[in-house]
Amino acid sequence: MLKVDQIDVYYGNIQALKEVSLQVNEGEIVTLIGANGAGKSTLLKTLSGLLKPKSGKIEYLGSSISGKPAQSIVKNGISHVPEGRRVFANMTVEENLELGAFLRKDKQEIRKDFEKVYELFPRLLERKKQQSGTLSGGEQQMLAMGRALMARPKLLLLDEPSMGLAPLLVKTIFNIIEEINKTGTTILLVEQNANMALSIANRAYVIETGRVVVSGTAAELQASEQIKEAYLGGL
Repeated sequence: MLKVDQIDVYYGNIQALKEVSLQVNEGEIVTLIGANGAGKSTLLKTLSGLLKPKSGKIEYLGSSISGKPAQSIVKNGISHVPEGRRVFANMTVEENLELGAFLRKDKQEIRKDFEKVYELFPRLLERKKQQSGTLSGGEQQMLAMGRALMARPKLLLLDEPSMGLAPLLVKTIFNIIEEINKTGTTILLVEQNANMALSIANRAYVIETGRVVVSGTAAELQASEQIKEAYLGGL
């Protein structure tokens, strides 16, 4: 579904990604793990058109999306849930969700998707008229994910969904990620909680200082002594 081939990405003169290659197959959950500042978020921003690669290729469903504007990437079926949620604080929950469907014209289907999102996140239904800025961190994360789903993505990019959440909520969010995947959405997940990420992923890539240094099935990475020591708290 997604093929990233040898991309280089810069912030000014600083190279953030170095010859990064990876692929995501339809129906998978693929996770990117690595330390803070390794380049994981930069990669997601590049895939969603917020950053442009200096070289290399990005193909989605067989067509090049390298350097395409973000709105055309969303239209093609890729949605990005950014790190830090980025909900529109002065707008209600419902208005935030409406914005997720901004590029769509199929009103009846949009209504159905509202129902689906409220089914996945009952808390959002309870809070639908509430200003998003007044929600808890966990509720804002649910809203950011719900908003992305309103675009009906084939591929969902999730950046640090568990950041700053209580352990019990982390479990809930990960259960929902699995649920979204089961309904047919492919997921590329960036997550600091490597144990949780590997427990639900099919495959994983480890990024260090802008390079992919290890890749394999989630089970292989969980069993690797080197990965355990570096990212899984030596478990």
